[in-house]
Amino acid sequence: MQNTPQEPLKMTIHYEEAGAVWRLSDLFLEHIPFDHENLVFCCIGTDRSTGDALGPLTGSILSNSPFPFRIIGTLENPLHAINLALTVEELQQMTTTPFVVAIDACLGRQKSIGQIIVEQGPLFPGKAVNKELPPIGDISIKGVVNVGGFLEMLVLQNTRLHITYSMSHKIARALSLAYQRHLLKRKEYGNHDRNDHNAREQIRYSNFG
Repeated sequence: MQNTPQEPLKMTIHYEEAGAVWRLSDLFLEHIPFDHENLVFCCIGTDRSTGDALGPLTGSILSNSPFPFRIIGTLENPLHAINLALTVEELQQMTTTPFVVAIDACLGRQKSIGQIIVEQGPLFPGKAVNKELPPIGDISIKGVVNVGGFLEMLVLQNTRLHITYSMSHKIARALSLAYQRHLLKRKEYGNHDRNDHNAREQIRYSNFG
């Protein structure tokens, strides 16, 4: 585990907000140690449920981009209830303790649908559908894909793919952008005159929505 900020992290950003990708990348840049020698992204969920596919969708998008970190959980090879406990055990047994970023879908209130929650500490996969699974993550990223409280499994299976895909796309883009900004910041370390506007220009990132 890495040193964490004194103030607990818990931020919520709606995926349709203007500048959502840039704002999310701010959080990721501040709280994800991209220089860590064993940084792992665990993208939890299954491709058999549209609502629960947010994690593997994000993992697949990241896997098909120039993102150099280990990614566990894609549409092709999901990280789900069957293999999660074994994966957690393998991570715990690594010689170099990993810093784990856990990504998963969740259910919430009607007005919370579309919110992306970035929080310090682990997430608890399967909680919405009353499954007992081990907690995972030093930082958790959750996307509220639908309403919880009643027939959760059916709700997840009947969630619109559009919202799941759109949220996973924003999360993946924000993570990639945060990594680009990290590289730029490291390259220009010591230049105190650089600001966000200059960073956007140098990264040439065309859409921050």
